[in-house]
Amino acid sequence: MRMFLFLSALVAAPLHAEDAVNISPGVASVSVETPRGPVEISRIQDTSNVITGEFARTSRDCPNFCIQPMEPAPGVRTIGELELLDALQDPDVTVIDSRVRPDWQTGTIPGAVSMPYTEMADRLHELGCEPDFDGFICDDAGQIVLFCNGPWCGQSPTAIRRIIEAGYPAERISYYRWGMQGWRMLGLTVAAP
Repeated sequence: MRMFLFLSALVAAPLHAEDAVNISPGVASVSVETPRGPVEISRIQDTSNVITGEFARTSRDCPNFCIQPMEPAPGVRTIGELELLDALQDPDVTVIDSRVRPDWQTGTIPGAVSMPYTEMADRLHELGCEPDFDGFICDDAGQIVLFCNGPWCGQSPTAIRRIIEAGYPAERISYYRWGMQGWRMLGLTVAAP
């Protein structure tokens, strides 16, 4: 009985900041501005939580779902979650969910803008580029980060190659390769579209 009471007290005890499932040491959450107002991004606190559904799948037919390279195009920087969180908090960076609408409707990273890879090369004017006869002039284009479903998803790499071909500077593009699969694997907040 004494052991049961001791275990019950442990389970009922509140998590302290140093015991919580933090994003990084001392960082429990970050706030991101979205069109609907600020959203707090944190990790799921249940240490027994597991991925279920589509993002739990480890194998998909290749083609079309082949493992993507770390560098989708020369000059493009590949980033991880901490760099993505920094980008989400930077008003000068646009984070783009490049997945098709049905994928986007399953949930997205808070603060990300939906711009399907099939449309991106025609929508560069929304990212600071000026239309030109041969594509776009992107001298004033801002920094962008693209993501899709995960390292097996070719939507972001395809979009990146297409927008570079249309005139977007590769050095202003970052690629979050782990995408929604990595984001969900780490238990980070997912927003409804």
